[in-house]
Amino acid sequence: MKHITLNGTVREVSNKAAVKSIRRAGNVPCNLYGGQMENVLFTVSAKELKAITNTPASFIIDVVLDNGQKYAAVLHEVQYHPVTDEALHVDLLVITEGKPVTIDVPVIITGHSEGVKMGGKLMVASRKLKVSAMIDQLPDTLEVDTTSLKIGKQIVAGDLKFDNITIVSPKATIICSVKATRASQQAAAQ
Repeated sequence: MKHITLNGTVREVSNKAAVKSIRRAGNVPCNLYGGQMENVLFTVSAKELKAITNTPASFIIDVVLDNGQKYAAVLHEVQYHPVTDEALHVDLLVITEGKPVTIDVPVIITGHSEGVKMGGKLMVASRKLKVSAMIDQLPDTLEVDTTSLKIGKQIVAGDLKFDNITIVSPKATIICSVKATRASQQAAAQ
């Protein structure tokens, strides 16, 4: 899996006014936690954070703080402003050595399905799946081949198998399906 570096400035526990001033300065308050460590509060530049939040890709985040500490983490949760869609707060989960990492991984649809060739329409329902694996075995993407998918059929998370990866998303999560169209129904009627 790809790594990305995020530079942060350590901050103290503070009140609402201090957090508002952090946001006015163009920074986003963050919380780093997990494992056996104490929570680490820090801020990052909102501009730098967009490289992580405004992309479909998933990353292992190398957090480098101004006090010299470094952590490997994954994005756990982002809170957004309801109107402007700006990040208000970010939670990062520290990766513990020797334990599997759970992360959302983008799904890439490949192949030209039989159902589409017969006039159906490919509908993609899930763009990401939550998977668990050791850090060195995490994939950048999950490829799903739709070549044998017929009209009225679907691929669900329970159908997928990958080496050294456990799919954590519910087994009934629909990845993609081929829906019948008017053209395909008329062709079948003739």
